[in-house]
Amino acid sequence: MAYDRKMPGDLARSLGRRARDQQQDRRDTSSAWRRETFTLSREDAREKAKELFSAFPKQAYMTEIESWRELADGRIEFTMRRLPTAD
Repeated sequence: MAYDRKMPGDLARSLGRRARDQQQDRRDTSSAWRRETFTLSREDAREKAKELFSAFPKQAYMTEIESWRELADGRIEFTMRRLPTAD
């Protein structure tokens, strides 16, 4: 029986695919939350987050940065989550 050796890169790609699939599944469901993902430079990401918090105040829309990470090139990838309407 042949043993298929996995390299660290294989594991990283597999986990990345799984995360993307789960993220896509989350978007496909009819959730009450609206999510938007952005990939911007650090300063632009900061400005975009401020803009969204101004447009959709946390108290009314429960706006939050759901997740974020710094990419290898220094850009920031982040997902903003909010309710579609205020009460």
